[in-house]
Amino acid sequence: MDLVCVTVQQKLLPVSLRLLSIRRHYARLAEVGRLETPKAEGKYDTGQLILHRVFGYRGVVLFPWLARVYDRDLPQHREGDEETNAGVGKEVRGRTHTFYQVLIDQRDCPYIRAQTEAVTFLGNQDSSRSLYAIPGLDYVAHEDIFPYVSAEKAPLHHELFDKFLGPNPNRDPPFVAQDTLKAWQNKNHPWLELSDVHKETTENIRVTVIPFYMGCKESHASSVYWWRYCIRLENLGSLSVQLRERHWRIFSLSGTLETVRGRGVVGQEPALTKTLPAFQYSSHVSLQAPSGHMWGTFRMEREDGYTFDCRIPPFSLESKAEGGPATPPETA
Repeated sequence: MDLVCVTVQQKLLPVSLRLLSIRRHYARLAEVGRLETPKAEGKYDTGQLILHRVFGYRGVVLFPWLARVYDRDLPQHREGDEETNAGVGKEVRGRTHTFYQVLIDQRDCPYIRAQTEAVTFLGNQDSSRSLYAIPGLDYVAHEDIFPYVSAEKAPLHHELFDKFLGPNPNRDPPFVAQDTLKAWQNKNHPWLELSDVHKETTENIRVTVIPFYMGCKESHASSVYWWRYCIRLENLGSLSVQLRERHWRIFSLSGTLETVRGRGVVGQEPALTKTLPAFQYSSHVSLQAPSGHMWGTFRMEREDGYTFDCRIPPFSLESKAEGGPATPPETA
């Protein structure tokens, strides 16, 4: 059986997108589509087929999100910027930026250095609160998108593709949102919504954090609030670097301050190299208060033996009014 991966490089932009298939002792290239010019302005429409600039996977745009990006690497105090609303990083101003909810082609999932079941939330089922994962979803920044036109009869392999999008050959892109997509988006809006993005670079290692509120799990004795946070590390330098340790500080509005130390992240010590410069993962945190904040460092080791602490930008954990029971989509 063929193993499939997508190779994406800047120099491929003027030519057709090709798929690399590896089978035992040989490799072959097969054309799967044609790359289009990325949009410098405006938004990509629902149904746009994409390649991810960093991770190389094929995907399709479901809908956009407008997020506030707090980038500690950029000069502050620019006209038109928004003031940050939380107690964390008051010196950083938020700038509005477009991200997209994307379905990932399941053929590419084994080759992505990112968790592909990253969207999780608490749902009501039989009067209990359970953790649900929606497979093959990602949040992609506008500048990380390469649009393309597929040459395949089945342009994307995902169980939700045909349920969320329908063909429309007279439209560009040739797919339109089904009513099921609109209903699913409205139903799960609190758990899907992307609002704040935090970025900071240390020694050419850029860390991006996106927190999401997942819901509250209540019992007779207490209420426990849950958040998911997605972290991407990207090596912007020329030397390979490996993540060795993590160090977190977690502050709760209840007045507690917790310190967490450990080896690696999610059971791995990922290396960020020239050929594989990025790694993305998700984790969860719970508080017995409706808000708090987190910050910390990653201990990194460079290929020349130099070690340093890479800062994780501080970010707020804010709860939301749930407005009714949260139930997972039937397809999740």
